[in-house]
Amino acid sequence: MKKLFFSLLLSTSVLFLGCEGPEGPQGVPGPQGPAGPAGQPGQNGQAGVNAIFDFEGSLNSGNDYRVYFDFPPEEIEVFETDAVLVYRLWEELEDPSGPIPVWRLLPQTVLMPQGIMQYNFDHSFLDASVFIDAQFDRATLGAEWTQNQTFRVVIIPASYTENLRVKGVDLSNYEEVKKYYQIDESSIKKYKARTKQL
Repeated sequence: MKKLFFSLLLSTSVLFLGCEGPEGPQGVPGPQGPAGPAGQPGQNGQAGVNAIFDFEGSLNSGNDYRVYFDFPPEEIEVFETDAVLVYRLWEELEDPSGPIPVWRLLPQTVLMPQGIMQYNFDHSFLDASVFIDAQFDRATLGAEWTQNQTFRVVIIPASYTENLRVKGVDLSNYEEVKKYYQIDESSIKKYKARTKQL
């Protein structure tokens, strides 16, 4: 009799263990546990910026109002998906502590007395070039528009530019980009532009 009762109990248990019913409602969340240890502090500096540098050159009839800059392969690697931002040194404001540079993101369109003129640029993963387009003879432009021009290039991986949009950083405003990436301007290298296409 005991054997029969034990066998019946065992088969009923197996039967109930094999059954599944609908999931019940979710319970009330429990109290939050204590905060874990703080992580290592992040690295200061230009995290997220692949490279930043200046180049200078004159745009004139001898180079068809276009200058080139080769990305130094020993210093930076530029990927086709990277965002390449080029700013022109538009002016320098006088200040007792020293001149304050004003940078404008290219392309920049200017309404001149002769018509419309535009600074523009293009790039590959090897180089960047800056050029002047105009609805008039570019030889009529004054030296302040063509001679000894300074351009700042900031190269940012594509994933970081999406992050900037989410955080509301205006890429056209160099000061916002500088602040977000904590750019140390004293370490920005300066180069001379190439005036002929390779």
